[in-house]
Amino acid sequence: MPNTDVVRACLESYMAQDRAAAERLIAPGFVFTSPQDDRIDRAAFFERCFPTADRFRSQEILSCVPAAGDGVFLLYEYELESGARYRNVELSTVRDGQITETQVFFGGRVG
Repeated sequence: MPNTDVVRACLESYMAQDRAAAERLIAPGFVFTSPQDDRIDRAAFFERCFPTADRFRSQEILSCVPAAGDGVFLLYEYELESGARYRNVELSTVRDGQITETQVFFGGRVG
C-alpha cells in the first residue's frame, strides 16, 4: 500500500472511530506531536487524541502527497460541531505500512 494510502486510511479510521483499524496502521513506537502534545507515545495518543472525533461535523482531505523519504504531507479542512471551519497540515512518516510519527501544524480559521 502506498504511504499516502496508509495516511488516508488512518484519518478515515479516526473519523469512523475504528480503533482496531487505526491500531493496525500505527506502529508500536509511534510518536505524535502537535501544538497541544509534545512527542507523546502511541498509548497517550490513543487515550488523549483518538477519541476526539465526535467534535467534528465533517473532515475533508484537500491534499495528500509524498514528501521526502518516507514522509507524507496531509492538508485537511474540518468543520466543528459549532460550525467553525479550520485547516491543518500533518507530516507523517510511514515505514513498512505503518505510521511511525505524525507532526500536526494547526492552521487558522477558514471563511
